[in-house]
Amino acid sequence: MPRKAAFYTLGCKLNYSETSLIGKSFAENGFQVVNFDTPADVYVINTCSVTENAEKECRQVVRRALKTNPEAFIAVTGCYAQLRPEEIVRIPGVDVVLGSNEKFRLFSLINSFKKNDLACIHVSPTEDMKDEFHISYSSEDDSRTRAFLKIQDGCDYKCTFCTIPAARGASRSASPEKAVQHLENLIGQGYKEIILTGVNIGDYEHGDNDFYSLLKKLLSVEGDFRLRISSIEPNLLTDRILELTAGSDKICNHFHIPLQSGSPKVLRLMQRRYTADFYRDLIHRVKNKIPEAGIGVDVIVGFPGETDQDFLDTHSFLRELPISYLHVFTYSERPDTKAINMSGKVDVFARKERNRILRILSEKKRAEFYNAQIGAILDPVFEKQNDHGIMKGFSSNYTRIHTVYDETYINEIGKVKITEASATYCYAEPINKNLLSEVI
Repeated sequence: MPRKAAFYTLGCKLNYSETSLIGKSFAENGFQVVNFDTPADVYVINTCSVTENAEKECRQVVRRALKTNPEAFIAVTGCYAQLRPEEIVRIPGVDVVLGSNEKFRLFSLINSFKKNDLACIHVSPTEDMKDEFHISYSSEDDSRTRAFLKIQDGCDYKCTFCTIPAARGASRSASPEKAVQHLENLIGQGYKEIILTGVNIGDYEHGDNDFYSLLKKLLSVEGDFRLRISSIEPNLLTDRILELTAGSDKICNHFHIPLQSGSPKVLRLMQRRYTADFYRDLIHRVKNKIPEAGIGVDVIVGFPGETDQDFLDTHSFLRELPISYLHVFTYSERPDTKAINMSGKVDVFARKERNRILRILSEKKRAEFYNAQIGAILDPVFEKQNDHGIMKGFSSNYTRIHTVYDETYINEIGKVKITEASATYCYAEPINKNLLSEVI
């Protein structure tokens, strides 16, 4: 009987793609990969450092694994492991802590996956990562419709609230050849939508290649597929990228563009690399070049020094922009960041209230965006899941679409007409009910 390994991922889609790569290494070494809630000999937990609940979440997942198998070997890795290994080794039941670099060398570091009396730490300085890049990808579901392809890692930015540079090191990128090779592999496996992911993908650089030139190389790959750009910094979303997107049906008409604050003062405190005016102009440029584009926005509320007026400025700023939805984050103090020592701390209740207000605004923005889709012809890729006779998928502009379940629609880039809209999804009728595989 082969030994069994199970995996749990906390945090972003980048973490999921890296967990998938770690899982492949276990499979290549004779392990059977199983669901996390089933008995396994080894449990690997890939952590995140973004929220203040990192330690609490990690403890809960470790307990969950040991409840399933008290004798299991527990490995903890990821950003939280890189930043706070001493905290993790104190969690009962943990056998090894692996840093951001070491998680890809697990089998060279561990000779036997047997329970230890004392936990070991294998964490190297982030400076050692500058020449290391591990390209990876993962599936969003088991129907081979959407996959995440990691093309970049690390970050050279110095935002005062962020722990990512300390956890993942300097910016580094996959070679264009490797990125193309992995894209071809994903297309060959049947994936129709590939999401390009990384810590700061707009900062992609390899030799003479920037993100724009990489996109052009990826678009030259043959096959029935489309690319979706994950979160991209405002100062890195260039007119060339917008024009390339507008001129190609193989790049999704969807951008997720972090703002963090609409207050010029707070943006300066955060050490962001753009102004509110620049951001406003960018959003309007996007909509002018690609009128149907969906635009998502990250916002942090309760940052130190954010007054009631600063928050109102952010709310007003966002209300006036032609955006589609918000991802709202409540600021939490993170060790080893500049922001933790800043004056003007915002009351926790006020932070939560500001979060609630912006979530309401997000719901209104999404409802407006979805209502504007009624009568439009969109191009979803439907997932395999049958939810009480309904199937779901995302269009190029990231509209969530529902229609009557029909397995012939699965994993095809097709055409549908939007007939109804709610605050959470649009209902659609296929243009060709017999075969929804008419690629646009």
